[in-house]
Amino acid sequence: MFVTVDMSRLTVAAPVDKMEQILRICAEMSCVHIEEYGNFEDGIGIGQAIDTHSANSVSNLLTKVRGVNAHYSPNNLKGPKSVSEVQKMINSGFEEIVDQGLAFADVVRDAEAEIESKGEQLAILKRIEPLNIPLDLLTSTEYLEVYVSESSKSKTIYNTLVQEMGKDVEVHAESNVIAIACLSKHATDVQLILSSKNARAIQVPSGVGSPSEVISSLEKEIAKLVITVKKNIALGDSWVANHGRDLVIMEEYLTREDAIFTAPTLCAVSKQAFAIDAWVPTENASDVKSALSSLASHVEVEEHVDDHHHAEGEHHASPPIALENGVVSEPFELLVDLVGRPKYGTFDPTLMLMMTFPLIYGMILGDWGYGLIILLLAKWLGSKPFAVDPIAKNGITILTWMGVWCIIWGIIFAEGFGFIWDGKDGASGPTIWFIKDFYSWTYTTFHVPETVATLTGLTGLHMPFHRASDGYGLQEYVLLSIYIGVLHLLSGFIIGFVNVYRAHGLPAAFFEKGSWMMILIGGFMQCRNMVSGYNDLFDFQIWTALLFIGIVSLVIGLAIFEKFGWVGGIIMGPIETFGLLANTLSYLRIMAVGVAGVKIAEISISMGWEMMWSGGVLSFIVGLILFIFIQIFALALGILSPSIHAIRLHFVEWMSKFYDGSGVIFNPLGGRTLHAERESQSTGQ
Repeated sequence: MFVTVDMSRLTVAAPVDKMEQILRICAEMSCVHIEEYGNFEDGIGIGQAIDTHSANSVSNLLTKVRGVNAHYSPNNLKGPKSVSEVQKMINSGFEEIVDQGLAFADVVRDAEAEIESKGEQLAILKRIEPLNIPLDLLTSTEYLEVYVSESSKSKTIYNTLVQEMGKDVEVHAESNVIAIACLSKHATDVQLILSSKNARAIQVPSGVGSPSEVISSLEKEIAKLVITVKKNIALGDSWVANHGRDLVIMEEYLTREDAIFTAPTLCAVSKQAFAIDAWVPTENASDVKSALSSLASHVEVEEHVDDHHHAEGEHHASPPIALENGVVSEPFELLVDLVGRPKYGTFDPTLMLMMTFPLIYGMILGDWGYGLIILLLAKWLGSKPFAVDPIAKNGITILTWMGVWCIIWGIIFAEGFGFIWDGKDGASGPTIWFIKDFYSWTYTTFHVPETVATLTGLTGLHMPFHRASDGYGLQEYVLLSIYIGVLHLLSGFIIGFVNVYRAHGLPAAFFEKGSWMMILIGGFMQCRNMVSGYNDLFDFQIWTALLFIGIVSLVIGLAIFEKFGWVGGIIMGPIETFGLLANTLSYLRIMAVGVAGVKIAEISISMGWEMMWSGGVLSFIVGLILFIFIQIFALALGILSPSIHAIRLHFVEWMSKFYDGSGVIFNPLGGRTLHAERESQSTGQ
């Protein structure tokens, strides 16, 4: 759960004629990640894609299915089918069905392209229509040059041409459009005059008859094409409603089959034999070895040992990265993949992200009304056809968690739709007796333990507390933001300490990460004691000693373990320390963005809600419009801004303390089975 899946190296050698069978077994097991062969030797090279009638048929059909799916975007809402059912569809003429859908799509695409082309012609014709000159007369000939231009100075151009060229030119101007006919020898003079007046040339479409007649004809043609588009769109929609599920299933099945047929390009192949270099999860290694042993002449599985202490320059292949999380935390792998998979054998932050990302997001937005809307939004998105896609499904799950934590913090803050609901001083929401009684009870019942309150300075923390009101909870909100930041960063350094310890041993872990932990704790406690009035900032304490020991350790770590050298370590150590201060203070964005959101929501109350009840129908209508508009703006900003800042605090401030996103995603041959399952899977065995 907290580390990447253990991997084993798989090496397979077998006769060439067994290649397809072995690759098919690997694909069916869905746990074999094949490494591309790149060591070229005499007599050994990469293989070629399997060239058989079956392989070509799969490739051709896959191309068609992908094309039709790109056009119609079908969904599978009814679940998977077995491979045998899919094969039966193929044998019963599924390609003809796909051709029908492609035909509808081709007609629509061609008609829309023609509509666009004719629409462009129509726009030009409407610009030159005032001239009322037949189109065939607006076309240049061997001896005669014709220019049609558009300019706000058409009358000036007309007068200039007549004065300077007289009978050598024929000019006709209407509105802002001007048509000029001249002999070829005068073409340059005409062009210079047009250019001097910034006239824009018009490319007259070919045709016969006046612009009005051609316009009428084009409009009729476009109307017929529009009918054709609508008809074929309707036919296509009906067609995809009947076959959409099968298209999704078929694409997955054919993609897996195509991967099998093209997989030889990843293998080392000679005239008689081939070899596969691959990775499998260690828990599946024995099953894979057992399945391949009957066909392959050599199968070797060796568990990967991540030895970080090998000689410099020695090459050790790193396994691909698979994550193993529970059903609840797995959707948050989507966030992890945004910054790359973790390096093999290091910490998988998925579960931590599940706990802290929505918590921090909710603490920033902190409004149960907005949280409820976010939950309803997630529910609505989950009802859409695209929600069956794994990525969309994971995103909707994350959005749901964000809504839940927003509601939790909104209850703690007593905030809903920008109103304060506890009925105390500063409350702006309607006074509802059971809500007021609830918060009266929580205010007197829930307290921070005296010892904790003394240590943290959270003596005024109650439930609820008004996080945006000085004297009613703002100070506690600031402190909570800093405490969360310190704990979050400390957890990152602890994880980094474990990662370095596993990779390079205790000394490297102490100087590279332990030094930062001492600096963080020592510096925080030094500042905390100053803020609490126990000591001046620069008074010497035990925390001062811890801080200086941490800085010295950091200098040693940079000089020796990070290869900066002593000069670099001495210079960079103190500078990097100030960077940690910036990291810690960055968590104040929780408070800053949260308070800003509260104030924006308060504007909707002061400008809109209060105006609604100030008297008069007009005041009510204007106030209602303002209230709704500002509330929508506050909600949109509340979804976007806290998300950005919560992501930054995790990706930049926290994960930079331990995370190496250089891992390669585990991509087994045949991919992940979602829609086309083997019989054992589809029957639940």
